[in-house]
Amino acid sequence: MLQNKALSILKSGRNVFLTGSAGTGKTYVLNQYIDYLKSRKIRVAITASTGIAATHMNGMTIHSWSGIGVKDTITSSQLASLKAKKYLRDQLEKSKVLIIDEISMLHKTQLDLVNQVLQYFKESTQPFGGIQVVLCGDFFQLPPIGNQGEQSRDKFSFMSEAWVKAELSVCYLTEQYRQNDNDLNQILNEIREGKISENSYQRLKLASKNRLNTKEEPTKLYTHNYDVDKINAEYLAKIPGLAKKFKAKTKGNKNLIDTLKNSVLAGEELELKIGAKVMFVKNNLEKGYVNGSLGTVDSYNDKGLPIVKLFKGKLVTVEPEDWTIFDDKGKSLANFNQIPLRLAWAITIHKCQGMTLDAAEIDLTKTFEKGQGYVALSRLKKIEHLHLHGLNEMALQVDALALKADVRFQELSKKVDDEYQIEMLEKQAYDFIKTSGGTLDKNEIKNNQKKLKEKQSKESTYDITLSYLKDQLPLKKIADIRAVNIGTITNHLIKIRKENPTIDLSFYAPKNVIIKKVEKVYNQQPKDKPVSLKAVYEGLNNEVSYDEIKLAIAFIIK
Repeated sequence: MLQNKALSILKSGRNVFLTGSAGTGKTYVLNQYIDYLKSRKIRVAITASTGIAATHMNGMTIHSWSGIGVKDTITSSQLASLKAKKYLRDQLEKSKVLIIDEISMLHKTQLDLVNQVLQYFKESTQPFGGIQVVLCGDFFQLPPIGNQGEQSRDKFSFMSEAWVKAELSVCYLTEQYRQNDNDLNQILNEIREGKISENSYQRLKLASKNRLNTKEEPTKLYTHNYDVDKINAEYLAKIPGLAKKFKAKTKGNKNLIDTLKNSVLAGEELELKIGAKVMFVKNNLEKGYVNGSLGTVDSYNDKGLPIVKLFKGKLVTVEPEDWTIFDDKGKSLANFNQIPLRLAWAITIHKCQGMTLDAAEIDLTKTFEKGQGYVALSRLKKIEHLHLHGLNEMALQVDALALKADVRFQELSKKVDDEYQIEMLEKQAYDFIKTSGGTLDKNEIKNNQKKLKEKQSKESTYDITLSYLKDQLPLKKIADIRAVNIGTITNHLIKIRKENPTIDLSFYAPKNVIIKKVEKVYNQQPKDKPVSLKAVYEGLNNEVSYDEIKLAIAFIIK
């Protein structure tokens, strides 16, 4: 299904499961729909199954939004207690649309709980209390964390009662925007189909000989915490000087404290040195970090707290955070207080889900869960940026139930695509706006769109462009999304390359023969004033276009 058809189905008010492989634009379609709803003053709840994904969507976790937390069940008294909280009533009762991103990592029990809570708050037996629900994700990603012995059918959200009763229209996006076909894409597609060719297998094995030419130490991905902790300890020991230690403080019920210690990603004792590569393990949007944010210890403040330089350059003073277990009345039963960091030269594959890495060393020799290999490999854009230490038999396998479900999702998507016509969907979109209490006034919509654009423009225009460049969208596609011409995006690329030379944007580099031609003429230009594109163009006998010249300049500037 194409993006515009999926967007039309969303606008019709139907419950939707939006899926597709990496690079098909799931997040782009969601953002388009969110802007559409906001400009028509329809209340939309933007959530995700993890903190990292929620932040990418400028939302919150579904656990927090719905009030379910980490519960497996919810009683009538607990529901009444939730409804007594004004902020929850405001969130749930006023929302007309609920979006849950990264649905693959939400346990089926939790989706049923969200359904139960919404039915209670909305006083309706309809699925999710009668509001539109939009689920987005890819079940070839890692499955939800479940109880010991649980099978896939016990965990995947598409096996839940709520999923079935919601009668979701499946929109399986198929058009690739991220990049042209290459070796890694071929391998990932074969993994998704459950059929790895001998050629792809050998190509992966050859990745053990790749040399990663990066200024930064490439991230190392392992399947087990033991290997991650060992590598991190070795790298920390290489940094001269004494380590500064931070010991966790605990209080409350001993058994519950033990539960917290086993579930919290921050360790009981943390050792840091200036220069240590670290990852945040808790969300704090006010301070600008989320669970998964990476950085380097820059210094300590006068209280001895670490100051971390995030990879975008921002300095963050890291204060201790609380992890707490509350009773039904909000009283603390157990508390764990620690600096929300862990060393991050190496991280587990479970923790890397949702990240995009410029380069990585990956060890799949101890893969113990189907899907781990797919998740790890799909963090990268090109196989040339991978150094693979090895892989075992399970590394390239995906869950059989996810594979079976994916085939069915594609069939259902085709049926939906054939059944719904754009003209019919547009009429239903009009009706959905009216029933949701939204505005149909064209002037009001236009003013709301203007306000949204102004709000979004406060974010650095270069950061916005960079996010699309990292996804390897074609320059014309980025220009269309941003409503500018290609030349503007190319100018952004030149500035971004100049300020961030370590970011791999080689996907956009023109042919080497063009770069060499442009470089020769470019270097002949006077150094005491800005380079004249016209002079370069004429110096090349008008044989290279202005756009190609600017692209070449992006890759020859130092």
